[in-house]
Amino acid sequence: MPDPKIEKFKKVLQMDPNDETLWFGLGKAHMGDENWEEAISALESCLKVNPTYSAAILALAQSLKNTNQPDRCRDVCTHGIDVATANGDLLVITHLEELRGSLP
Repeated sequence: MPDPKIEKFKKVLQMDPNDETLWFGLGKAHMGDENWEEAISALESCLKVNPTYSAAILALAQSLKNTNQPDRCRDVCTHGIDVATANGDLLVITHLEELRGSLP
């Protein structure tokens, strides 16, 4: 059953399409439903609004791994490590390094 928050996020995003937190929430809700392509789309929209949102970069990399896109996932991880380092997001750095290391 789809996450009921998805429709709420979409409705609010129609009013405020520049809210990175809503895009992130929508992406995470799609991830929870294992709807990876929709998650990727929402997380990319989040990063268009705020390119330095470390948690969104991590979620995008995780979604890309789940859609069997290892090269793109690796690129996102590498970029994300740079962003997270600049932001001081040590936990995100750790997760991105682990994810990148798990790729074929």
